[in-house]
Amino acid sequence: MATIITMPRLSDTMTEGVVAKWLKNVGDKIEEGDILAEIETDKATMEFESFNEGTLLHIGLQEGETAPVDALIAIIGDEGEDVSALLSGDAPAATEEPANDAPAEPTPAAEEVATPAAAAIPEGVTVVTMPRLSDTMTDGTVASWLKNVGDEVSEGDILAEIETDKATMEFESFNEGTLLYIGLKEGETAPVDSLLAIIGVAGTDVSGVVSSFQIGGTAETPKAEAPKAEATPTQDKPTTKAANKTANPSAAKTVSNIKSENGRIIASPLAKALAEEKGINLAKVVGTGEGGRIVKTDVENFTDVVVSDAPAAATVAAPVGEISQKEVKNSQMRKAIVRALDNSQTSAVNFTIGMDINMDNAMASRKIINALPDTKVSFNDMVVKACAMALKSHPQINTEWTDEQTIYNEHISIGVAVAIEDGLVVPVIPFTDTKSLTQIGAEVKDKAIKAKNKKLTPAEMSGSTFTVSNLGMFGVTEFTSIINQPNSAILSVGGIFQQPIVKDGEITIGNIMKLTLACDHRTIDGAVGAAFMNTVKQYIENPVTMLA
Repeated sequence: MATIITMPRLSDTMTEGVVAKWLKNVGDKIEEGDILAEIETDKATMEFESFNEGTLLHIGLQEGETAPVDALIAIIGDEGEDVSALLSGDAPAATEEPANDAPAEPTPAAEEVATPAAAAIPEGVTVVTMPRLSDTMTDGTVASWLKNVGDEVSEGDILAEIETDKATMEFESFNEGTLLYIGLKEGETAPVDSLLAIIGVAGTDVSGVVSSFQIGGTAETPKAEAPKAEATPTQDKPTTKAANKTANPSAAKTVSNIKSENGRIIASPLAKALAEEKGINLAKVVGTGEGGRIVKTDVENFTDVVVSDAPAAATVAAPVGEISQKEVKNSQMRKAIVRALDNSQTSAVNFTIGMDINMDNAMASRKIINALPDTKVSFNDMVVKACAMALKSHPQINTEWTDEQTIYNEHISIGVAVAIEDGLVVPVIPFTDTKSLTQIGAEVKDKAIKAKNKKLTPAEMSGSTFTVSNLGMFGVTEFTSIINQPNSAILSVGGIFQQPIVKDGEITIGNIMKLTLACDHRTIDGAVGAAFMNTVKQYIENPVTMLA
């Protein structure tokens, strides 16, 4: 039976998309996982893969054309199958994930939709399903609920924070009413389009709606859930998971260390990031924003004793002679990292090139640069800038491999690996070669803070053409990174250490940093990689050449 492919919702704010490029033609065989097209959203251009297999029978949207989310863009089915009835709307069809056997009606947003059991949904009730917040997201975890059952919800209110395979993102409501039911508790995981919550008129019986859904493959037993009692804010365990707004800002408490009715600290993302950077306990900061919300200036003006957010961890040793284990659930991000690394290791043909860099001039130059007002440049910023400039001279490094062709990226956007609690993310500095050292430094710092707070958007982690990974700050001498596909290379940066070197025929002490370039041999040959490394070396050892 033919399957209708609709315009996917690839970002949390996407309402329509543009087909930037079709990667399949009518008549082509489609396998599950094949990339059908590149879709331009309001945030980035993302690959859109198929969840079905068969023959591409119809393309309903040409390259460059725009359509709203859930509009028909293609049909996949058996070769030779007649789809004219589907195009005229006279016959039912399966739909690309999620399925929708009921007649479609316009909805306020893709994640709040009518379900196959639409007949069981009382009037005025909206079913909220697990949204697809990234192009590779298949399931999501509720990191935090910002509303409780019984709360009034207005359009634009933040319902929850959803952990995807790429980041933790705020999920806002496109409807208003009372939160009647919550289908997933904090920490629980469910596939995209599973029942997440129900919003409607206070007092409405939604037990029939709940029983019609499958959550995690198991029918959820209908049950009444009373509104939760107010939580009392605690001083020893403040939380940094907060919405951008409260349901009733004017009612939020503004006394010293109480920031919300539910014990959550209401603060802007910038305020939270700044507080973490400075080691300030937000529970002690008085908010001056709307409804007592903590804003950036509140953190900047805070003069109390700086306190760590978390109590000192005590080391608990297992009893001697006893085997002890602890199970920790794998996060969505960790699972995605494993899949990406496994794919890179099994598909790329890797080789590495190492080189020593004399950092004496770089250290002297950095000291002079950082003496300027409001200027802060790290050695990593110098490496990123050097790579960006070297890539212009060695375009073979700035490539991507496909089975049919090698793609030469004519722009340069370097990803900078950042370690966070759940693993590793790679925020991207777009058009790196066009930016100064100070611009690169500011952007890297800003995105590193957002990464540690799990606030990076998919767009901010997409589109790299080369990657830099630095473990030098951990005292690592040298290491080899796994290539961040679809990049063809990644540079690993070690720490700076003093060691004997020969200079002008004499042995002296130099400051040496070791770089290791991992290359995909399918696109890069050894001599090309070596030439690139020599160019990087010249730039770093002579920083003045990067200021031109």
